[in-house]
Amino acid sequence: MKNPIYKNQLKKHCFRLLSGLWLSTFLLGSTALSAQQSISLEKAIDLAKSNNIDLKIADKEIQKQTVLKKTAFQPDPLQIQYQGGQFNSADFDHNVSVQQYFPLGSVTKANRQLQEELAKLAEKRKALSSYELEKAVTLAYYQYLYGISIQKLNSELNEIYTKFLRNAELRFKTGESGNIEVISAKAKVKEIETQKEQLAYDLAIYQKQLQFFVQTNENIIPDETTSLQYPFMENQDAKTETLLNDYYQQQISVYQKEAGTHKALRTPKIGLGYFAQTINTESLFQGFTAGLQIPLFGGVNTAKAKASEISISQSQLALDKNKMILKLQKEELENNFKKQQKNLNYYQNEGLQYASQIIETAQKSYANGDMSYWSYISFLNQAIDIKKQFAEAVHSYNQSAIELQFPTIKNN
Repeated sequence: MKNPIYKNQLKKHCFRLLSGLWLSTFLLGSTALSAQQSISLEKAIDLAKSNNIDLKIADKEIQKQTVLKKTAFQPDPLQIQYQGGQFNSADFDHNVSVQQYFPLGSVTKANRQLQEELAKLAEKRKALSSYELEKAVTLAYYQYLYGISIQKLNSELNEIYTKFLRNAELRFKTGESGNIEVISAKAKVKEIETQKEQLAYDLAIYQKQLQFFVQTNENIIPDETTSLQYPFMENQDAKTETLLNDYYQQQISVYQKEAGTHKALRTPKIGLGYFAQTINTESLFQGFTAGLQIPLFGGVNTAKAKASEISISQSQLALDKNKMILKLQKEELENNFKKQQKNLNYYQNEGLQYASQIIETAQKSYANGDMSYWSYISFLNQAIDIKKQFAEAVHSYNQSAIELQFPTIKNN
């Protein structure tokens, strides 16, 4: 059976990419007329990672956080003050003063450490986006290959029923059978030809889905020499768990540094100043000042530090929760994978052989007149149904294998 989640995703992307029959026709025509580039799955993933807009945005976020490291040192604005008037005597005197307050070393260090952790967090977010993109491209790639397998099956059926039509026409001419066999065979051939046209539209849709994820203007298609069965790699659990753990641990590190920054803001600032003035209109008298800014009411930063510490606990709880979700998800996916694998093994080891034997034997018996028309049709439909079930079994196996290879990571 098809994965309902993936089915919904396909519907959503189809709706975005294709709106109505007119657009489907356009896409089919453009795909047919334009040169198509056959690429491997690895190449498709590489192209997607280099072209994807979301990953480019993630790169910009990393650059932004890296640039913001330069803001670690945050002195107060320079204060320049002028005073003029009779503040010394009846004469009109002048006073100019300059004063600058600087944060102590602990604040600058805390700010720098926070920005470093924010840059690392942006990198972890990009890693998660890259992981999800690889999964999406892989699903779309094998969806197209599934369409190819159905198209090949359609061609095989067309060959079988075309041969059946010729035999039916010959038997009718020799009087061995009635016209019903010819009419039935023509109807089936016409049905297969109609399905062929529909499959062409499906392939155009699958191609645009792959192109959407790779985000290229080129009409790329999967390499048709690729095995229809996804090469599942076991013991890949560490990658997913590492991505999940790294993201939340980095989030915790950010909140830890954020709490440290708020605590550092409770420390005093040191200030230095210079003044020059006239006394009784005589100049120039100069001097220096030094001072401290002491945050007597530091409750705001204390509260913010406590809030950051609460966020640390929240991130740890979220990590524990999503580890449990990932574990249960993988157990469910493993069970489904084993079920689909067992189903596929049957068709590969026995089912397809039965189908080939049934078709070969039925065709010979019918051509020799040893089998009735209705018996022939019944056996033929049975064999064809086996082949269709095999194609569906491969598709279901691929979906389950890819989902198990790339289980969904929750990051909220």
